[in-house]
Order: sequence, then C-alpha cells, then structure tokens
Amino acid sequence: MKTPLPDYLVHVIDACDTDNSGRLADYIPELANANPNRLALALSTVDGEVYSVGDDEIEFTIQSMSKPFTYAYALQKLGIDAVLDKVGVEPSGEAFNQISLGNDRRPKNPMINSGAITTHSLISIKEGLQGAEILREFMSELAGRELRFDDAVYQSEVKTAYRNLSIGYMLRTVGILESDPVDIVNDYIRQCSILVTVKDLVRMGSVLANGGVDPKTGKRLLNRAVVRQVLSVMMSCGMYDAAGDWLTTVGIPAKSGVAGGILGVLPGQVSIAAFSPKLDEHGNSVRGIEILERLSRDMGLHLMEGTSSAQTIVQSHYLTGKNASLSVYVLRGVLKFTEAEMLLRTLQCEPVNKNTIVIDLSQISLIHDVGKRMFLEGIDRLIDDGHTLLLVDPEQRLDHARTHKDRILHVYQNLEDLIEKHKEL
Repeated sequence: MKTPLPDYLVHVIDACDTDNSGRLADYIPELANANPNRLALALSTVDGEVYSVGDDEIEFTIQSMSKPFTYAYALQKLGIDAVLDKVGVEPSGEAFNQISLGNDRRPKNPMINSGAITTHSLISIKEGLQGAEILREFMSELAGRELRFDDAVYQSEVKTAYRNLSIGYMLRTVGILESDPVDIVNDYIRQCSILVTVKDLVRMGSVLANGGVDPKTGKRLLNRAVVRQVLSVMMSCGMYDAAGDWLTTVGIPAKSGVAGGILGVLPGQVSIAAFSPKLDEHGNSVRGIEILERLSRDMGLHLMEGTSSAQTIVQSHYLTGKNASLSVYVLRGVLKFTEAEMLLRTLQCEPVNKNTIVIDLSQISLIHDVGKRMFLEGIDRLIDDGHTLLLVDPEQRLDHARTHKDRILHVYQNLEDLIEKHKEL
C-alpha cells in the first residue's frame, strides 16, 4: 500500500495555486527577480519521515526563517538569562523592520529585525569564523546536508540595507550592540542569505518538533528548555504584526521569510514548510499562509485543539503467578502529569498487604519529568504500604533504578521471563 499523504499534499497545493495576489519583495533587488509562480510544500513527522510536493528541490534564501535557529544557537551557547538581558520576548505589534525598542531599551523580541541583529551579535567568533559561517554550519547540521550562501542575494541586500543599518546604529547608541554595527548588520544579512529548500526546512524544524533531538540520527542538538523558549517566541512573535491573526486561524508556532518561505513547527507532531514568493502587506507568503491554514484545519493541528490525554494509561491489569501473588499492570502510551495521576489513582486501590506488584513500562514511549517524579513517589508509597515492586523497563525510561527514598528497584528486561521466574518461587 502507498500512503495517501503525498496525494493529499498535492491536492492542497493545487487548491491553493489559484491565488495570484501579493507582490515580490522588491526592496531587495535580487528577490524582485524571483519566479512568482514557484510553489512547494513539505511535511516532516516527528520521527523524521519527510513528504514533499511541488517545487521541493528549488533553493531560496532562508531570510527571517533563520531567526529562530540563530536564537536557538545563542540560547544553547549562552543560556536563556544571558540572552534575555539583551533581547525581550514580547510581541511588538509592529512591522518586522520597525526602528524601535521596548521601554527597557531592549529589542522587543528576537523575531523582528532589531532583535535578530542583536541575537546575531551574540554569536562569538570562533577559530576565525564569523557569525554567519558558524550559523551556516549549525543549520547544515540541523538540515542534514551542507547548506551554502547565495552571494548574489547577499550583495543585493547589502547595497540597500539602509533600514537595517539604521537599526544597527540605534542599537549601538543605547549600548545593546557592543561593536561596529556595520560589521554586525552585514554579517546578519549574510546569515539571511543561506539557501534552503522546503525539505531542508522541515528537517530543521523536525529537531524542534522532537524536543531538540535529530529524529534521523538520535543526536541531541538542542536542550529541551531551549526548544520550548524558541517555539514559545515563534508562537507569539513569529508572524510579526499578523501574529494574533495567525494564532487564531492557524495556531502553529511559525516563522516566515521575505523570499516566500514559511516554517511551522507543532511540538511532538510535525514540522511544515511552504514556499511561494508573493508576499502580503505583512511580509508573509500569501499562498504559504493559505496552505498552512488549510493543513491546520484539515488535520486538526491548531495548538488549542490539543487532543485530550488517553482515558487510561493502564492497558491491562491482571493477577498471575503462584497463588495469584503477582498483580501485573501493563502501561501504554506517554506518562505525563495527567497519565501519572490516573495511574496513581488506580494503584491506590491496591490493598495494604505484602503482595508483589509488577509494572510493565515496555510499551511506554516517553516519560515526562513530572510523570517520572510522580511515578517514583507512588512506588515509594506502595513500598511503605508493604508491597514489593518489580519493574519491566527494557528501554531504561527511568534512567536509573532508585526511588526518591533511594530504594533500589528490581528491573527486568522482559515481562514473560519475570512471570515465569516467579511461578517457580
């Protein structure tokens, strides 16, 4: 069987191909020469499977879609507090290139140009490499291939960068920038000239969707706290002065670029990228917005439509072993707060006597920190009640086999072997 998803994506771009409104980003001369009819769409699942249709091999400059990744890099290297000292996180309600600061004299957020230029200035030169080259290497790792600069677009934008230079001088005047604003602005523009395809973008976005881990390699590239910070700012600020409309209609953390790209990332589910060069008055791709709106509506991707947790975390419960001495709980799914509360509520019905409780975690796909804490607290209380606890945890989801009270737990690799062993006792 062939999955119908590629056919559905073709249907989506065909349905959105009729809108010819908008205009090219002609304030950058090289972008004014783009083919206005280009249209592409890609989607990556959280485990790294990429589907793409349309002009999915066509490269275009990343432009402002580089901002979330630059922000992530700075947060990862410097820490959240150090970056917050320089750049805020409040929606500006202004155009992306507005020459303004917040009341505290910081840029309002890292998604507008003043905040992005400031964030770029935080990238320390290492081994003789400028910030743009460091970021190109970082984004190449996220994309899973070597990305390159578009020198023609860079040169074109540098020649007309009067507004960004004005922002740079303003930032230098108030002490936000600590070195030559011309050098910083020029290197920031070079950062924006990195070439990507929609397939590159969703591969990069899949790292954010997967909590900072590259789903293709299993390598952790970003801390989970960094990813949460980046996606939060993308949700509230990524679409500039259209952020409120985007939140209500699409409801996916996103970032746009004036070359016509839009990247959306829904944590734990998908990353989506669309490309169509004609822009609306906010600088966002007209057909890209229509595509993301349709996908969100059709696929139920709006963040505020979050599906409820599983009705139960316990897949099955039964008694077995010699004289029915084993009380076995087989768990399935994700152990977050809601599921942990359900489990503890179930376990509290165990009678207070010295029986043996077996908890099988082999079908648990993820244990959240709060789920882990609650689970271990529950185990301590069961032991306090006189029970013996045995765990089946072949994937070592709990990382170690000790409770909060430093009790060593008995961990097995296989439920069947555990049961068979205790039948003999």
